[in-house]
Amino acid sequence: MENTLLKIEGMDCNSCAISITKTLEKKGLQNVRVNYVNGDVSFLNKEALPLAEIEKNIENLGYRVVSQAAQKNINKTKRFFKNHWQRFIVCLIFSLPLFIGHIVHIQWLMQPLLQLSLATVVYLIGIGYFGKSAVKSLLNKYPNMNVLITLGTTAAYGYSLYGLLIGKAHEFMFFETTATTITLVFLGNYLEERTSAQTQTELQKLLKSQITKATMIAFDDQYQEQLFEVDSKDLKVGDLVLIKSGEKVPADCKILWGNGTIDESIITGESIPIEKKEKETLIGGSIVNDGAFKAQVSAAGNDTVLAQIITMIQNAQSEKPPMQLLADKISAVFVPAVIAIAILTLIINQFVFHVSFSESLIRAVAVLVISCPCAMGLATPAAIAVGLGRASKNGVLFKDSTSLEKFKHIKQIVFDKTGTLTTGAFNIQQFSATIDENEFKKIVYSLEKFSNHPIASAISNEWKQKEEIKWNKIDEIKGLGMQATDKDGNHYTATSFKGVITLTQDHTHNIYITKNKNLIGWIDVKDEIRPEAKPVILWLHSKNIKTILLSGDKKEKCERVAKTLGIDEVYAEQTPADKIAFIAKLNASVPTAMVGDGINDAPALAKASLGISLAQASQLAIQSAQVVLMRNGLDKLPFAMGIGKHTYITIQENLFWALIYNVVAIPVAAVGLLGHYGPTYGALIMGLSDVVLAINSIKLRFKKVY
Repeated sequence: MENTLLKIEGMDCNSCAISITKTLEKKGLQNVRVNYVNGDVSFLNKEALPLAEIEKNIENLGYRVVSQAAQKNINKTKRFFKNHWQRFIVCLIFSLPLFIGHIVHIQWLMQPLLQLSLATVVYLIGIGYFGKSAVKSLLNKYPNMNVLITLGTTAAYGYSLYGLLIGKAHEFMFFETTATTITLVFLGNYLEERTSAQTQTELQKLLKSQITKATMIAFDDQYQEQLFEVDSKDLKVGDLVLIKSGEKVPADCKILWGNGTIDESIITGESIPIEKKEKETLIGGSIVNDGAFKAQVSAAGNDTVLAQIITMIQNAQSEKPPMQLLADKISAVFVPAVIAIAILTLIINQFVFHVSFSESLIRAVAVLVISCPCAMGLATPAAIAVGLGRASKNGVLFKDSTSLEKFKHIKQIVFDKTGTLTTGAFNIQQFSATIDENEFKKIVYSLEKFSNHPIASAISNEWKQKEEIKWNKIDEIKGLGMQATDKDGNHYTATSFKGVITLTQDHTHNIYITKNKNLIGWIDVKDEIRPEAKPVILWLHSKNIKTILLSGDKKEKCERVAKTLGIDEVYAEQTPADKIAFIAKLNASVPTAMVGDGINDAPALAKASLGISLAQASQLAIQSAQVVLMRNGLDKLPFAMGIGKHTYITIQENLFWALIYNVVAIPVAAVGLLGHYGPTYGALIMGLSDVVLAINSIKLRFKKVY
């Protein structure tokens, strides 16, 4: 069952996210993830609740659902105010006369009825937005930040109106406090939206890359080619498309005809164009730099590589790392605590320090307005959004946000050899057979074509046959190789030395071929060490990170590779079960990362503190890993570690400033240090506090991380 994704408008802070999460969980929905920064809400609906009922529950909290199901109804309703910028501009027009009148003391602007009229317009706009959300959040027992804004501005407005009604308007004149506070909160919300949106830049680029037109190829009744344009979202597996120079690849495809160069930087971060020819694959979202292709769609819609990457990033953004859980606990009690502090401020100022009721009320309102639960909630998701975005732009994918934080704990990294430290581009060096050479090659090809192992792929490509054996049954045994049975009941294997240890003492070859438990030949292949492997190992050593080679290959070959690269320890001839046990032992002592690419690496990748897979790895390895290096090699491993570490540092900085802001700002407002215009200054400072955190997060897009 897939997660359902909704888009929500109106979330201002982490309290909003918590209230939506708790409401949906009460309804029986599972795996609820709410990201108030980008408005995404996802959940698993195992109870099969109607989507309309779920949307109604969210809207009852005071938020707007902008899902496909709700879009038709929303579009029928024309809203007067579409965003915070429009609300701010209208409120500013009515607030400026009030503010100027108090600053410059222009008599006609100080007329009580004029003040009431101007302030009422702003108050109604504010209550229409903040008040509605506040009331619904209180009814659902999850008070949000809008409760604070509503209480503060209503107290100032009600106090001023009371003074007007009893004929003492000039002694109770706080209409400008109401209007300017609401106006500046709208400005703060607008600035927060703008700066938070910038943290989503890289994800938005990926989303735009999904939206494209496609030239589809069809045939008329005379079998003549016909071309017509369709949306990429309407393509299906098997459709034929024509992709010309300068166009985006509309979906994942296999090239049937043509050649040229492709820019895959949106996926891999690699800016150098890649040569593509017949039978190779094209990734949806990449761009044809030069040439033209006729291709068949191999994956479309949510099954494309780009769509899966976007889903991976969105899921990672919605994940809550350990540091966020503390912020959530604080946010859950923040609003009630601030209300209590505001009431105490009013009581203590008036009855203990004998401050006038008017001044005591202003200080209490300032406390309500200046406090900022948003800052606590924004600290983590803003930094994670930027970190994940920069990582994806550079060809590194994190499946969850916790992986970003894990990198800072890693003290040692375990590497597989074949296809990880080496290129995996094998060539047959020599072979020997006790049967006819052509028959031997046919047997080997028929076995190895079913394996994804780099050695098997190299052999099957080099010995490709028109004729092959049709197997009754064929299986891949992890850590050993392939086994198959033909229609006559003959049993064949292509295995490592462990599979023929009872048949020969010669352990110097890569692949051994048997028929009915008799050795009929062997094959040796050669492999090259990746050119970037040694610089990466040297960099890891410079950071005091221990390196270990863990492989199923022969000891002599593993030791030769380790010596060339300077790897600290070598453990060769390990089965998948051996690898799991070894990784578990390492994890018990210090946090350990594992880098691998094969099927036999998948269990160890899942067992490691942090599993890292290469993009060209087997699908099982990619699924088991938490981090995927999209470029063809290890060169982005230092970047992945660096962006993880600095994202964590940014989260720490954001949480520190958010906490310090509230610890300092609330007492300052409570003791009256902000003066007569405390609520006004408080509203401005509150809005800017979120902007500061967002800007600090955006800084992560440019800073050097390794």
